[in-house]
Amino acid sequence: MIEAGGRKLKVSVISPSAVGFVGEGESVIVPAYDGLMGVLYGHAPMMTLLGEGEVVVRDGSEEHRIGVAGGFLQVVENEVSVLAERVITDDSDDLEVTSG
Repeated sequence: MIEAGGRKLKVSVISPSAVGFVGEGESVIVPAYDGLMGVLYGHAPMMTLLGEGEVVVRDGSEEHRIGVAGGFLQVVENEVSVLAERVITDDSDDLEVTSG
């Protein structure tokens, strides 16, 4: 496993009515409108439309999965902002949809 050397992304996954995740990660995979996209430290600034699926935030051996549907992804200076129309959270093995 490759050490990230303390280089981490600041990640937020939010909708108008819910916070899916706020924290740090070494990598982020998002469901863009035309397929999956990965983001690592040092990624070029960009924006894209989101599709429907899971945002996966990995930090070492930890993995956080947050369901999203629609919205935008922005990457600027190692900050990853997922602004979703809907965030789907996984609490007690039941999926609960919170709409924005």
